Amino acid sequence: MEEDVGSPMFSRISSAVFYGVSSFMIIVANKLTLTSYSFPSFQFLALGQMITGLVVLFVAKQIGLVDFPGFSFDIFGKIWPLPLIYIGNLIFGLGGTQKLNLPMFTILRRFTILFTMIAEYYVLNVKAPRLVQFTVFLMIFGALVAASDDLTFDLIGYAMILLNDFCTAANGVYTKKKLDAKDLGKYGLLYYNSLFMILPVAAFAWYNGAIAKGLAYESWGNPWFLLQFLMSCTLGFVLNYSIVLCTHHNSALTTNIVGVLKNLLVTYIGMFVGGDYHFSWINFIGLNISVSGSLVYSYVTFKKPSTKLVVPKKPEKPVQTV
Repeated sequence: MEEDVGSPMFSRISSAVFYGVSSFMIIVANKLTLTSYSFPSFQFLALGQMITGLVVLFVAKQIGLVDFPGFSFDIFGKIWPLPLIYIGNLIFGLGGTQKLNLPMFTILRRFTILFTMIAEYYVLNVKAPRLVQFTVFLMIFGALVAASDDLTFDLIGYAMILLNDFCTAANGVYTKKKLDAKDLGKYGLLYYNSLFMILPVAAFAWYNGAIAKGLAYESWGNPWFLLQFLMSCTLGFVLNYSIVLCTHHNSALTTNIVGVLKNLLVTYIGMFVGGDYHFSWINFIGLNISVSGSLVYSYVTFKKPSTKLVVPKKPEKPVQTV
């Protein structure tokens, strides 16, 4: 029986596919912009992505395509801590993309699932089954093997990716929590995330010279680079929207599962895109161990989507009376 376009299952699947495609496209676009074209400032690119998202949502609201609450002073309390998590996710993600080759970037992103599993346990009281936990640890083991012989090892790049993983996990869990509260809606979350953090990010980028580096880039007159830069900015907004949409119709962990499936493709394509991957057998074996864990993990989770357990709360001690 075919799925109805308006059915919940269709919404779940279509939003997951939309997120997977968007996530794949922006990783490649960012890598080409920052590495192939040697654009010097990932913070400048992050600002471009934030500004694009604000402009698109503002215009869409004005012409009636989307709707979200107008500004009020209590919105910051409703959305916190998402703006801080959002900007950390953006900055560390772009920084890691610039410093690491794509195979190692995607393999180290596996730690997002471990962090999400931990965050869901403590924030949402959701516990993953033992088989899912095993596949996650297999992915992490493969990532550690690959990292042990990474010929392009960059300590700052590794630190940025792990911080990016932490922010991604926190963003997924808290986005799900805020969406369930229904205070701002998915468009409000996107808009106010960028609005509250754009001035601090711009001030920091100006202070450390990132804006000056971006403006001084020599290839602004190159139409192909300009097209690539604009594509990265546009896809930044599309990715954020797809994450919120997928998390709204599914869960934070399912969103990360889709990311894993997408990363399988990126891992192998990344050996040829960007020109900064150096082959070694230990690194290659580690990559494939992590990929194998990803495949088993995805199969187990999609086969039994409702296997997550709610952690029972400890019963309160009975009050003794004299």
